Amino acid sequence: MKRLIGLFAALLFAAVSYAQTAEEIVAKMEEVMGAHEKDGIIMTMDIKMPIIGTLSTRTWFIGDKYRTEGGMKNVKLVSVCDGTTEWTYDGKSNEITIVSVDPDHKSDEASDAEMFHNVTEGYDVSIKKETATEWQILCKKSKDNTNKDDPKTMTLVVAKGTFYPVSISAKMSGVTVTLRDVDFGVDESVLTFNISDYPGAKIIDKR
Repeated sequence: MKRLIGLFAALLFAAVSYAQTAEEIVAKMEEVMGAHEKDGIIMTMDIKMPIIGTLSTRTWFIGDKYRTEGGMKNVKLVSVCDGTTEWTYDGKSNEITIVSVDPDHKSDEASDAEMFHNVTEGYDVSIKKETATEWQILCKKSKDNTNKDDPKTMTLVVAKGTFYPVSISAKMSGVTVTLRDVDFGVDESVLTFNISDYPGAKIIDKR
């Protein structure tokens, strides 16, 4: 009996030692993302709006280069930037608009990815739910966070084992924004816009 109790105590101690706080989980996730950032990040964004529906986009980006594809109600939208020039295809008007980009301007795509970075800045985090494969972390806006644009709460899901971000979602003014299906490793060929892929499209060059 003493041996059994001793074994149980050892197992309990090991389990408690392995337990991690929400802050530690987030810090490890950010470390993993930082290590892969040079390879490029891929993610899907869902924007759910009342009455209108859900707009989904898939984005590939490395630094200031990116490609975003998406649409809603069968209208295709494609936007590609090589760091200095941006091409945007609007399937509704069948037009390709070309503009110059300020190299010092941070893209919306890069800003979206930052939702996964510095999560604990301006937010108090706690483990909301834990399963065999992931942690669900509640991010609650801190009392000293005076940024009106920051949502009151966010839900971050992190995969166990890899510490990869699974998703992060927030609701603002009735609109729910979710980043999901995060992956790493962008093929540079994806970041090229080929006008020939859109035969018959009107080209509007604003450079």
